[in-house]
Amino acid sequence: MTKFLYIATDSSRNPVTGSTDLPDRASVIAALTKQGLRPISIKEASSRGGGFSFKRFFKSDKVRSDHLVMITRQMSAMVGAGVPLLRALNSLSSHAESPALKKILDVVIKDVEGGSSLGDALAKHPSTFNDVYVNMVRAGETAGILDEILKRLAMQQEKNATIRKKIKSAMAYPTVLIGITVMAFFGLMLFVIPQIGKILTDLGGPDASLPFITQFMLGISGLITSSWWWIFPLLGAAIYGVTWYIKQPRGKLLFHTTVLKIPGINNIVKKVAIARFARTFSALMGAGVAVLECLAVTSRSVGNVIYEQALKDAAVEVKNGKSLSSVIAKNPLFPPIVAQMLSVGEETGQTDTVLLKVADFYEEEVDVAIEGLSSIIEPAMIVVMGGMVGLIAASVMSPIAGLAQNIK
Repeated sequence: MTKFLYIATDSSRNPVTGSTDLPDRASVIAALTKQGLRPISIKEASSRGGGFSFKRFFKSDKVRSDHLVMITRQMSAMVGAGVPLLRALNSLSSHAESPALKKILDVVIKDVEGGSSLGDALAKHPSTFNDVYVNMVRAGETAGILDEILKRLAMQQEKNATIRKKIKSAMAYPTVLIGITVMAFFGLMLFVIPQIGKILTDLGGPDASLPFITQFMLGISGLITSSWWWIFPLLGAAIYGVTWYIKQPRGKLLFHTTVLKIPGINNIVKKVAIARFARTFSALMGAGVAVLECLAVTSRSVGNVIYEQALKDAAVEVKNGKSLSSVIAKNPLFPPIVAQMLSVGEETGQTDTVLLKVADFYEEEVDVAIEGLSSIIEPAMIVVMGGMVGLIAASVMSPIAGLAQNIK
């Protein structure tokens, strides 16, 4: 983001200096004029660094979710208690634990002082405040219920963070096992198998007939030992290429489509997407956001391209006069209970309350599904590791047993 340094004078012709992260000079001039200041000099700050710094190298501009939840709750409490918005923001900035968050809040304060609404000021930082956050704040400002909306936002973020933590904790053990398995495989192939092959050759002679499994393992070991200098870079490039492709629109579509077809995992992905849809849509509806806008924002927050497209298609049909429940009922991606609960909400005028119950139900289902998947993955990975060790043991013991028989 471009940074501008400015010098201006106030109504008493006293000099005022400062910096701002507004996008261009025109915006800086407009913001200073709204504050009653007369711009004298506006210069773009130099982006050149002052040499290498480990602190700068490891510094991250990403705001943690728990910090965002905390400031959202604090802002809700202060606004609800009647504290003026700018004073609340200044207090949050001065007590912020995260340097990245403090920097963002300082920019938001300057934008609000320059006449921007809070929603518009937050929208300039999409990596921290997503579409759901910004749209709910805008709706809260319009309806005059900003404190209540911020409280809803904090609850929603806590729920989303809880689901992410449970998924990460469930995948931590299998990931560690996979890493250990891969490291053990390459360690054995590089250091152990070559020594065993040398011993077997010394015992049986260069013309000794070795079992197929032993020849196979020695062949793999020889390939890795002699060509490690291009195998490992190739593996790294392949992993990077796959990761890059998954982030592209076509790759993401292929990946998400494939994930929805994998038994066991597809169940969790569907339930997580439905829980996010229900909770986000409920929060936006409760904030007074229009249905079409709710669908547009919710589609970008479900975390799956297939569900995103389904909600965009639903928005088109709703725009043509159909009810959302009837559209959802025709889509196999959504279980019948979602359409039924939506129908009840539309009839009673309590769609947000009904969908909140749907979100709670599916979040509990996600917990159960993750526990079930973990109980399957752990023994499966142990079997894989045991199979690898057994294969290596068989490749070693078979020729030794053959040599012992020949000696007899």
